Amino acid sequence: MILFSLVKESLSALWANRLRSTLTILGMVMGITSVITVVSTVEGMQANLEDTFDTMGPRTFMVTRFGFGMTMAEYLERMRRKKLTRDLIPAIEEGCPDCEYVGAEGYTSAHLKYGKTRMRWVEVSGQTPNILEMRDLDVARGRYFSWEDDRRRRPVAYIGSRVAEKLFGGEDPVGKKIRVDQHEFTVIGVAKKLGGMFGDEMDTFISIPLSTLQKLYRQPGNPVNLIVSTRNLTQINAAMDQVRVVLRTMRRIPYEQDDDFTMVTPDAVLSFINNITRAFRVLMVSLPLLSIVIGGIVIMNIMMISVTERTREIGIRKSIGATKRAVLAQFLCESLVLSIVGGIFGVTAGIVLGGMVLTRLLDIYTTPTTLAVILGFGISTVVGLFFGVYPALKAAKLDPIKALSYEQ
Repeated sequence: MILFSLVKESLSALWANRLRSTLTILGMVMGITSVITVVSTVEGMQANLEDTFDTMGPRTFMVTRFGFGMTMAEYLERMRRKKLTRDLIPAIEEGCPDCEYVGAEGYTSAHLKYGKTRMRWVEVSGQTPNILEMRDLDVARGRYFSWEDDRRRRPVAYIGSRVAEKLFGGEDPVGKKIRVDQHEFTVIGVAKKLGGMFGDEMDTFISIPLSTLQKLYRQPGNPVNLIVSTRNLTQINAAMDQVRVVLRTMRRIPYEQDDDFTMVTPDAVLSFINNITRAFRVLMVSLPLLSIVIGGIVIMNIMMISVTERTREIGIRKSIGATKRAVLAQFLCESLVLSIVGGIFGVTAGIVLGGMVLTRLLDIYTTPTTLAVILGFGISTVVGLFFGVYPALKAAKLDPIKALSYEQ
């Protein structure tokens, strides 16, 4: 009952100065909304990033010439490395009993055209057909290319859903011919939509047989990345060791020298990206917290003004028996009500903005999590308590005689 009475009195006092209270709450709403939105976006990006690399599958790893996380010195050193080629696949298949599939892929970019519709700088990947078995590449329409397509270097293309939408609109792309730069390809399949971190990047691609890529886009040595998949997850470390032994033997690397290739797993990629983006995530969350602190300072100023305006009221209450604790509780409750109401509206706005608006804009899953909601309410409560203590203490310590004689 005492708490109910305190809240009721606080609401009455705040309603008496509703314009000022509304503006104060608005500042808190903006801060909490920012926190909810940013936390939801960061977590959504992280989840999307994990889903992106999950397409490799937990049993799959890549062998590449360059790797990642390079300084300029490392880059120059890796430029001098021998290139990985498709010819290494048979040796790996023979020397790696724990490997289930061994494939390869190369990359380039090209301009696409169908009728009068064009797409510029689209990623083109040349792949061995068994890549389909190693990655989460679900076929929505048509088919993926076969070993016969690869052997005959056929100009056939498996395209991403975004490419299909952009070039063909409502038409069925399967069987249609498109131009990839100056070359004509027949579309044989369309991938199931994957989604992307900031739009449709993951669905904007075209895959062709690796032999076709190397024929039409010949590079010195025809370098590739090797993709290896194990029979089960427990064998991945053993398979990586076996592949390392085969490659070191084939490339005649002396015992005392380091590998001249890099093995990359999805977990390693995610760990690398997390390290890079950690400072970014801290910054993104810190900026809205700063706005909340400013909102807390505004609350403290408003409560100080309220204490000054209600000095005589405080004197009257103390003269008829109100204790310091009662006055302290009253003003602290008012500060809490301001911040909690702001927190409620802020969390609601954050859920709407994060769960509806940003999901459509960024094409990532940004529905606010429990962590984001708890942070929103928790921060608003702490801010109300912290910035309300000083004004409440000042009100509680007022001398009733001086307060009664105070004139505005």
